[in-house]
Amino acid sequence: MKYKKHILLCLVLFVLASCERAFIDGNAADDPINVFDYLWNKVDQQYSFFDLKGVDWDSVYEVYRPKVYDEMDDDSLFKVCVAILNTLNDGHTYLISDIDEAHNDSVFYRMYAERDIDEDVVKMNYLTVNHHTTGSFLHNAIRGGKVAYIRYSSFMDDVAMRDLDHLLDFYGNCEGLILDLRQNGGGNIDNIRRLLSILDNHGQKLYQTQIKSGPEHDAFTELSTVYATETNNTDPYTKPVAVLIDRGTYSAASFFSICTMAYDNVKLFGDYSGGGLGLPNAGALPNAWIYRFSITRTIALDGGNYENGVPPDVRVILDPAMTAQGIDNVIETAADWILE
Repeated sequence: MKYKKHILLCLVLFVLASCERAFIDGNAADDPINVFDYLWNKVDQQYSFFDLKGVDWDSVYEVYRPKVYDEMDDDSLFKVCVAILNTLNDGHTYLISDIDEAHNDSVFYRMYAERDIDEDVVKMNYLTVNHHTTGSFLHNAIRGGKVAYIRYSSFMDDVAMRDLDHLLDFYGNCEGLILDLRQNGGGNIDNIRRLLSILDNHGQKLYQTQIKSGPEHDAFTELSTVYATETNNTDPYTKPVAVLIDRGTYSAASFFSICTMAYDNVKLFGDYSGGGLGLPNAGALPNAWIYRFSITRTIALDGGNYENGVPPDVRVILDPAMTAQGIDNVIETAADWILE
């Protein structure tokens, strides 16, 4: 039940966004200057990571406000509004108009350009042509059948409990498993709970969260704790679990990454995750364009705020010389740990 507090918070944010859209329609001027000022003020009062991102929001206003004028067209105004959101360097920001849609460009570049995985090497030499598909998971045994390799590429893809049961039974004789979340851009946070359900859950603390509560940049609600959902699982998975992450491991995948701190048999391998640990809120500008940005922050068990990236327990950067030989040294390092 305690985990549902996190779900409830998401629903509250959705309702707030819906209320805001209903309130704005017909109540504010939609000229370019007012649209810009409205967006700047909303971010100023509600965004949750100014200090962590090192953003001087007043300076952003000084730079971009002179670029806005009454006669400017929608395309030009859209570009300026996108530009100020991009200064936040937050992958949960976007702006949608009737003519365009924009997400944070620097985060997009970092997630894909700094990837710590070669998909072709994984497909050809680890999953292989004889791989198995169970629900949202691609999987196969490696290291002579001693290690299970499971690829889960998006938290948008549902995790079914029967699929997890099948995987654990199928690889019951393995000494441990690798869960590959590299380039997993996030999705449904309920899938976090389902994945964690195979582990030893006894209501332990997973992380804390708080929401922006006032116009001051440091105004937040009290920290609310999210706990593991206690299950009736009498045979939890206690063998070693290596979770692979990289800069493309974002949002829900980063949430899963910090949750692993609560389990002694789980360890993170690879590069820093992409972060994205602030829940976003959406709203409408006076001209009906839809914006979104983060209004919460998350604190891990060790007290860290890893919005900019969850650190791996063992940092392993893909070696191009090894990938040229068809070897993924991230997977190999994780497999070594399991077999130790």
